Amino acid sequence: MSLLIVDHAYPSGQHLHIVQGDLTHETTDAIVNAANSHLQHGGGIAGAILRNGGYKIQEECDLWIANHGPVEHAHPAVTSGGALPARLIFHAVGPIWGHGDEDAKLEAAYLGCYEKAAELCLESLAVPALSTGVFGFPKPRAARLFFDLTARYFQAHPGSCLRVVRLVIIDEDTLNEFLSVWRELHPSAG
Repeated sequence: MSLLIVDHAYPSGQHLHIVQGDLTHETTDAIVNAANSHLQHGGGIAGAILRNGGYKIQEECDLWIANHGPVEHAHPAVTSGGALPARLIFHAVGPIWGHGDEDAKLEAAYLGCYEKAAELCLESLAVPALSTGVFGFPKPRAARLFFDLTARYFQAHPGSCLRVVRLVIIDEDTLNEFLSVWRELHPSAG
């Protein structure tokens, strides 16, 4: 079960939710998978998505790679949600810390997902804390980038179909680091 911790409304009426929970249980129109560029789902979020959503997802990923090649940061692959509650999965590739230009790559990964959601006229999207696990991106830095990008996106696209972005984090330490940055940036917002 997910725990909604923050529901922040932007002037456009769009919302950012910060949630402690399991991304694979989200009922949003789409969820974002923290993928590698070849869409091979081993551990972490990708592994959980495959375990809970079924092998059909891996088959669709393999077909996507065969047709398009490796996934780029700014252009997520899209598959069905398999057996997951979400209808679609955006497979986004975040940067590996230490490989250079990490901030721009992380921003491109999130922005690519927002743009894909708008293109498909989806109303809700659940995202993880991309690149903050085994890819090693520093969590406070990732949090600042995510919150800033989301605010800028909603400000620039008030009429977008995308009305709700849910940041879903299961790990308590990561959640606490993101919440600490959120409260620093929005002391009166919760």
